[in-house]
Amino acid sequence: MSTYVYGIAASSHPGLPEGMGGVGEPPCPVRILRAGELAAVVSDSPEGLRPKRRDLLAHQNVLSEAGAGGCVLPMRFGSVAPDDDTVTGVLTERAEHYKERLRALDGRVEYNIKANHVEEAVLHQVMAENAEIRAQAEANRQAGGGSYDDKLRLGEMVAAAVKAKEADDAAALERALTRAADAVSVGPESTGWLANISFLVDRGQAEDFLAAVEQARKDMPHLEVRINGPLPPYSFVEPGPAEPAGTAAGGGADTGAG
Repeated sequence: MSTYVYGIAASSHPGLPEGMGGVGEPPCPVRILRAGELAAVVSDSPEGLRPKRRDLLAHQNVLSEAGAGGCVLPMRFGSVAPDDDTVTGVLTERAEHYKERLRALDGRVEYNIKANHVEEAVLHQVMAENAEIRAQAEANRQAGGGSYDDKLRLGEMVAAAVKAKEADDAAALERALTRAADAVSVGPESTGWLANISFLVDRGQAEDFLAAVEQARKDMPHLEVRINGPLPPYSFVEPGPAEPAGTAAGGGADTGAG
């Protein structure tokens, strides 16, 4: 049977969750595979596994339990190896990479920040900051609303200004929060968000980071800022050199909680 991989830790990790249940229905028992100085938190992989809420939460719960006792490199949901020997083989082959990542991420968590414009507020700002847009709007008003082309031109000008402001505000938000973080990972663009950024934060500095988020909200009230965390540092588990497709070491990713 295939082997499902939740995460990688040091073999000396004091709190790996042996005996608990993981993905699957009924939950597959979680077990530990060790290879030298490393260990993988695994279970059997159920047939036809899909990213259903129950299994996403089970994946997250195993990582949370394991992470409570020490650093664990979280694997993305659905990381499946052909068998146990493949997992221990990857641990052996990529041992130095994983040990370096464990050292780098020890005592650190991830906070994911997403931001979007408050529409009415950002339109007000765009009008206030752009004389050309104000002039076109006034010309349209004096012309009784303006022609179709005039209205289209104004709409295009506003849309372009808002788009430019999205990029500026995303960069400003990242700058404001980077000072309170150890590392930054910019996520893929997603519909409805002008910023999708993950920050690696020392657990002992979490309050400082959260305070920086609140200050950013005050400084940029035209932004809706959503924070998710603390999370296992999915965005900072950089994969090692190319490995066979489908092995345990495919790198970290969001399990749907972010």
